[in-house]
Amino acid sequence: MRRAIFPGSFDPITLGHFDIIERGIHLFDEIIIAIGTNADKRYMFSEKERITFITEAFKDYPTVQVDTYEGLTIDYCKKVDAQFILRGLRNPADFEFEKAIAHTNRKLSGIETVFLLTSSGKSYISSSIVRDVIRNGGDYSSLVPSTVVFSS
Repeated sequence: MRRAIFPGSFDPITLGHFDIIERGIHLFDEIIIAIGTNADKRYMFSEKERITFITEAFKDYPTVQVDTYEGLTIDYCKKVDAQFILRGLRNPADFEFEKAIAHTNRKLSGIETVFLLTSSGKSYISSSIVRDVIRNGGDYSSLVPSTVVFSS
C-alpha cells in the first residue's frame, strides 16, 4: 500500500492545501493529513478546531485520514508505516526550503518526499495570509474550504 502523510500545522487548512491533498489522492492509496503539534507555537485555531475543519472537508474521501503528531515527521512516518511525505510547492522559495528538508528526511530515514505544484490561482494562498485576513475582519471564504468557520 502506498501511504503518504501530508504534514503541517493547518492553522487553518487552505484551498491550497485542499488542492494538493485532492490531487494526491490519485497518487497514493491512502493519505494521512498529519497535524504537527509544536508546544512553542501559538495557534489561532485549537487542535480540535483544525481536526474538525479537515475531517469535515474530507468526509467524502475514504482514503484520507486525519491525525496529530509530535516530534520528527519521519518518526511519525515510521509509526504509521508511511513511505512518502506529500508536500505542496507554491513558489521557488518553497522549493528551496522543502528541498533541504526532503534531503535530510531521505538521508535519515529513506522516506521519499513527493512534491506537487499548487494549481494556478491558488499559489498565493497561505495560512499566514488567511490568519491576517481573519484578524483584520476580511472575507476569507474564497481562501479556505467551506468547513473553516470562524466567528468573532
